[in-house]
Amino acid sequence: MNRLTVAMAKGRTATMALELLARVGIEFSSYSEASRKLVFTDDTNTVILIFVKSVDVPTYVENGAADIGIIGKDVLLEEQKEVYELLDLGISKCKLAVAGFPDKQLMESSRLTVASKYPNVAKAHFDKKGIRTEIIKLNGSIELAPLIGMSDVIVDIVESGKTLKENGLVILEDIAESSARLIVNKASFAIKTEQIQEFIAKVKRGVEVSA
Repeated sequence: MNRLTVAMAKGRTATMALELLARVGIEFSSYSEASRKLVFTDDTNTVILIFVKSVDVPTYVENGAADIGIIGKDVLLEEQKEVYELLDLGISKCKLAVAGFPDKQLMESSRLTVASKYPNVAKAHFDKKGIRTEIIKLNGSIELAPLIGMSDVIVDIVESGKTLKENGLVILEDIAESSARLIVNKASFAIKTEQIQEFIAKVKRGVEVSA
């Protein structure tokens, strides 16, 4: 039997996803968060787990380097890759939102400077509203941009809102809800249909038990 390759990024989502997989009998006993290894095999030697950078998970799946990926909806919305999105795992929930100073009136603006890790999502959101934008791509500390006058607003993921609050910012608009999703390479789904469906069925049972 061909083995399935699953891609995900180390971090909170991976920790929660591996707990979910373990509950349905897909266990990686050799895995350790402290390890710097990037490839692990499950205890039945039927699933290979590879760790890649979060934004690269859809690319690995789209190009067939991984059959399956586990990645946040926020990344999928930004990357727009040709993959099947087949299951919402219901973990790592957050939302994509526009944030800025409390007195910022978005609809009164004809042009905005927006800082974001999600330039495509940000541009599409404001294009729909007919607001022209200059998008500044940042990779971290997004909340700093409006504080130092680099941008009018930011587009970022928000979980508790604590970081926004501590920097005097608020959510101005919600864009989309996000949670971890299971994605599949289209060719793999055609070639390894039975294996992939069995894998998804197991994970789905775990999601239902956890709900």
